[in-house]
Amino acid sequence: MAKGGSEEDNGNSKLKRKAYEKELRRLQVELCHLQAWVKEKGARIIVIFEGRDGAGKGGTIRAITERVSPRVFRLVALPAPSDRERTQMYMQRYMKNFPAAGEIVIFDRSWYNRAGVEHVMGFCTKEQYKVFLEMASTVEGYITKAGIVLIKYWLEVSNDEQERRFQARLDDPLRQWKLSPMDLPSREKWYEYSRARDRMLDATDSKHAPWYLVRSDSKRRARLNCIKHLLSQIPYKKMPYKKVKLPNRSQKHKYDDQATLKGRKFIPEVY
Repeated sequence: MAKGGSEEDNGNSKLKRKAYEKELRRLQVELCHLQAWVKEKGARIIVIFEGRDGAGKGGTIRAITERVSPRVFRLVALPAPSDRERTQMYMQRYMKNFPAAGEIVIFDRSWYNRAGVEHVMGFCTKEQYKVFLEMASTVEGYITKAGIVLIKYWLEVSNDEQERRFQARLDDPLRQWKLSPMDLPSREKWYEYSRARDRMLDATDSKHAPWYLVRSDSKRRARLNCIKHLLSQIPYKKMPYKKVKLPNRSQKHKYDDQATLKGRKFIPEVY
């Protein structure tokens, strides 16, 4: 374990787990109300999560989605493009994942790969990068004019905290899987990623699709702040709840349905 405490929360003023979990539950109840409203109104919402490696995107997304339906809150985390996808229009494989009525699509990284990792690591040409920065805001204008709510978050982690989190992953076998082939090079290219971030914000922080920055040195605080802000961006209302009565089990066709399982292969009850 690297010095500096748990990777879970290392802010200067640590938020106690009990207080964090209490507030998270309250916000997750509101996310359920948002879910019901989105379904009822047929709303279409896209939420983009970008940020440095190790900034806590995955944990923030889990905090948002763990108590809601994956059929409404749909997570999209695309792998590297296939040979066929590389020949398509750049936005094409993202657009096919856009929400239908009654859906919130969360992109764990998005078309902004082109402004970040693809540019810094040389996976796209300078011309492709230039065209993306010139066109992204225009394309997002068409998206929002089509009635889709587009919310963009950039999670910003400090140099020291990113180093601590990466070291913690190297030292802990339960976290080593979190280190992707791009993580360590991204550590080396800190300033290249900083300049790419700055150019991206300059070019694509628009009135119709602004960037919202989230300080994420404290993961718990970042999650709560992000969920609260997300809820504030959508004019949802609490929908009437239809009470459902649990029916009694019918006695028709009654038989000993447990006896018929004797001799089947149950797993060992070790716990």
